[in-house]
Amino acid sequence: MTRTDATARDTAAAVPAQRGVLTAEAWLQVASAAPGVLHIRPLTGEATASYAQRLANAYQLTLPQFLDGAGITLTDHGTLPAAELHLNHTAARNLTVLARTPLPHLTRALPRLSANDDAHSTEATAHYKRLEAGQQPVRACTLCTRHRSHNITDTAWVHRPPQRLMCPRHQQAAPDPRLTSTVHTHGVPELAAAHHTHQHLLRHPRATTAWTAARAITTRWYDHQQHLTHRWHPRLNQLCEANPHLTTTGSASPALLTRDLVTYPETVALARALATLPNRPHRTTNDALTLIACRLSLARLTPSPSDPLRLFLTHTHH
Repeated sequence: MTRTDATARDTAAAVPAQRGVLTAEAWLQVASAAPGVLHIRPLTGEATASYAQRLANAYQLTLPQFLDGAGITLTDHGTLPAAELHLNHTAARNLTVLARTPLPHLTRALPRLSANDDAHSTEATAHYKRLEAGQQPVRACTLCTRHRSHNITDTAWVHRPPQRLMCPRHQQAAPDPRLTSTVHTHGVPELAAAHHTHQHLLRHPRATTAWTAARAITTRWYDHQQHLTHRWHPRLNQLCEANPHLTTTGSASPALLTRDLVTYPETVALARALATLPNRPHRTTNDALTLIACRLSLARLTPSPSDPLRLFLTHTHH
């Protein structure tokens, strides 16, 4: 029997049968980077710190204890979502052993795992790196997290791409890193419909450009209370009624915390319209505005000369 086989056997024997988890004392007696007993699957786009914390929770350890047991030296401290955990190449390989997941698979799931420093170092190290506001992860769907964590925790953080603003299956969203709880969206069915439309939009070759422009435009409209305020105010009220915690978050107003979610259906509709506008010279700005008004279910749309939509239509050549 090899040393690894023996270690795995000893580790498995240390798992309390009634709990299916390791105690901290039992884990710390296992050799560094021994094969993990539990298979904790990562969430798509999960923050490395979040996944490591879920693994630690599964073995009833603190994160520093878990990393130490894996032979990984943690050089500082940080907190999600303001900071992300960076592992060097050796530490990342140790993590894959404990996760029972090949490194290429884990790297695809954890966008910040790929190490680009100390590739040849034999010492496994980890450190925290502070993230700018636009790079910070957001809370993941609590039900998806619990399913991937053997019901041990419902807390995880993900680096979410725009097309995954919400979980359509469980009707949860986290539009802002400052939200420590997800937003339930059951009472706003147009959000799930917008998510479905967004997935189809991704197939269009101009989807990325159109989405970036549409989000900038609707954000400006929202902040300046233009064009679609009559739709956005009731939607914001619906979300606040269904999620009382939004009104007790001290860091920012509900209107700001949920802005991307409140404007999401119209942002998707506008992005779809911008991506599919006929090429010049077969259209004029007024023709485009008529089409966009129709897509937004507005009787008419007459933006000012300085409006970002008019500027986009005037200066962008498709």
